[in-house]
Amino acid sequence: MTRISVLPSIFALLACSAATSTPITDVVGTWGGDNAGMIVSGTDVHVHIGCTLGDAVGPIRPDANGRFEASGTYNVDAYPVDRGITHPATFSGRIIGQTMTLTVSLTDTARVLGPVTLIYGKEPKMGPCPICRTPGVRSGR
Repeated sequence: MTRISVLPSIFALLACSAATSTPITDVVGTWGGDNAGMIVSGTDVHVHIGCTLGDAVGPIRPDANGRFEASGTYNVDAYPVDRGITHPATFSGRIIGQTMTLTVSLTDTARVLGPVTLIYGKEPKMGPCPICRTPGVRSGR
C-alpha cells in the first residue's frame, strides 16, 4: 500500500520540477531588476545597467543550458550628459526559469558591467536614471 501512495507523489514532484525548469526560448519582453533592465523585441535588445545603456541586434536565443550571447554597442557615459561615445560590446548571460543573469563586456576597453539579475516581466527599478521604453529608440534623439 505504501508503494502505491508514494508513486503519485513522485510523479507530482517530477511534473512540478519540469514545469519550473523549462527553459525560456522566447526572450522577448521586459526584464527588470534593481538599477538594471532589458527590453527585448524580436529584432532589438536594449539594456540599462545603472546610468549606462546599450543596444544589440536580436533576437536572443539561449542554448539548451539557458546561456546566450549577443553583440552590440554600449554607452557608459549616457547620463547625466550623453557624450555619444559608444563601445563595441558583448551581452552575455544565462536564463534559469524566469531569472536572467546578465553581463556586458566592452570589447575595446575590457570594462565589464554586471553581472546583474533580471526577472522576466518585472518593471526595471532604475533609481535616478531614466530607462527607454522602446528598444532601438533613445529619448532625446
